[in-house]
Amino acid sequence: MVRGRAGFAGAAVLALLCAAASANATPGTVAAKQAQAQHVLAQIQKIDDSLGPAIESYNLANVRLRQIEVAQRENRVQLKLTRANLKIAQASLSARLVSAYTSTQDNSTLSVLLGATSLDDLLNRIEAVNSTSQQDASIVQQVTSFKAEIQRHRTELLRAHSEQQTIVAQKAAQKQRIESQLASRRQLLSSIKGEIVRMRTAEAAQQRQLAAAARSRLAGGVQVPVPDGVGVSASTPEGSTVAPPNVHGGVVGIAMRYLGVRYVWGGSSPSGFDCSGLVSYVFAQIGVSVPHSSYAQFGMGTSVSIGELQPGDLVFFTGASHVGIYIGGGQFIHAPHTGDVVKISSLSGYYSSNFAGARRI
Repeated sequence: MVRGRAGFAGAAVLALLCAAASANATPGTVAAKQAQAQHVLAQIQKIDDSLGPAIESYNLANVRLRQIEVAQRENRVQLKLTRANLKIAQASLSARLVSAYTSTQDNSTLSVLLGATSLDDLLNRIEAVNSTSQQDASIVQQVTSFKAEIQRHRTELLRAHSEQQTIVAQKAAQKQRIESQLASRRQLLSSIKGEIVRMRTAEAAQQRQLAAAARSRLAGGVQVPVPDGVGVSASTPEGSTVAPPNVHGGVVGIAMRYLGVRYVWGGSSPSGFDCSGLVSYVFAQIGVSVPHSSYAQFGMGTSVSIGELQPGDLVFFTGASHVGIYIGGGQFIHAPHTGDVVKISSLSGYYSSNFAGARRI
């Protein structure tokens, strides 16, 4: 989620607002409306700037929470199995102790067994008895090993539970901040509702043209070069890794199906997407698991420069707090911010200057 949007700043805003003014409005009234709209849009941009990292941090907390829950399930299963194994080993040890008690001719060994004050003390005493058989030693080692493993699983479960509680508390605080910012954003938007509607109508027409051009390019397999001034050189610095060809270019056609779907923070389905939710959902359609977090996605695959981009690569902006899918021709599909929809944007201007990197999954 980032602030650079076509139709929401600069000359485009002024042109749309001028067109929206009534024919008989006085120059002072038109100028006042323009100034008010610009001021409100600047405030909204600031909110969007802070919402992006907040939402993706929330998504990352969700990813980490799911990882903890998986680890907890695995630990509980292992703990159950280890307890069963310990029970079997203890039964074997008990049988061996009964045998030693009833058949031993060694008074010192018998004294060791009878003098034990606890199971741990008994295990230590048995290890110290020279006459202990190899079989007895093996059983003792199993019991000791299983007891240590049980303690390890218990410790890991306690640590995971503590980390889980911390993350849940962080999520609650993050969610509260996000909801508060969204409420402020909605209130600001309502103050210039008419102007926003007209601006979105104009942008929707532009998006239809961009989508038609992109579909035509995909259907014809035409490779459109990246516009001049976008990105950096495709040269590979010494010691860097050359990315393999992108084998997931098909995600572009899938992502195109969801143009116009509304932005919903935390959303990861056709009923609503946020930026990383769109990427996660689209890649899932081709059987590739991608976590619902732009920060986590930024750690996947192989790094590529803008000059090396291929359709299907992930492009990141503003410290990896926003992500989109490159579609070729210097353009990408993304879910920009609350109040907007899945759309096509150009890797120029704001997005070029705030480019954080690209990854090939």
